[in-house]
Amino acid sequence: MDLPQRVIELDDLTLRPFDAEADLAELVRVIDESLDHLRPWMAWVADHSPATTAEFLAGRAERWASGDECTWAIVLDGAIVGACQLFRHADTPAGGREIGYWLHPAATGRGVATRAAHALVDQAFRLPGVEYVEVVHDAANHASGAIPARLGFTEHLRRPVERLAPAETGEDQIWRLTRRQADVPV
Repeated sequence: MDLPQRVIELDDLTLRPFDAEADLAELVRVIDESLDHLRPWMAWVADHSPATTAEFLAGRAERWASGDECTWAIVLDGAIVGACQLFRHADTPAGGREIGYWLHPAATGRGVATRAAHALVDQAFRLPGVEYVEVVHDAANHASGAIPARLGFTEHLRRPVERLAPAETGEDQIWRLTRRQADVPV
C-alpha cells in the first residue's frame, strides 16, 4: 500500500508522526494553551483531557498503517505547535482525500498552516488514484478558509451540517483542489 511520507522537512518546520508516549505531555500542554483559540471551531475540544489525548495518540500508528488517516505533529523550531491530517472518510468517494489542521495561537499568522497544508496536498497527489483534495470548515471560520484560498483551491460547495462547536453556523464550506488544478502528473 502506498502511504504518505512520514517525515516532511520544510526549513524551520517539520511534519512528523506523533510518538504516543514521548509527545503526550507536550501535546496536552499545547492543546491546553490553545483551548480558547480552538473551542469555537473544534468540537473535540469540549472533551479534551490527558486521557482523551492519550487515546487519540494511541490510535495514530494503526490509522496510518491503514492509509485512512495520517496525522502529523506540526513542529516549529523543535516544538509541537499543532497537528495536521490527510484522511478519507468512509463516505469519501474514491479518488478523494481531505486535509485538516489546527495550530497553537502563537503559531498563527506566520504561514505555518499554509505550508503544512501545501505539503499535505503534495503528499495526497503522490498517492495513486487521488484526483482531488478537500478542506472542509465552518463557513464562518474565515481563518481556516484563507488557507485553501491561498493554495489555489476553489469553493466546491456548501452544505448544512449539525452545529457541534460554539461558533459554528451549521454550514460547511468545502474547498476542492483537483490534480489538474494543481498541475500534478497523473
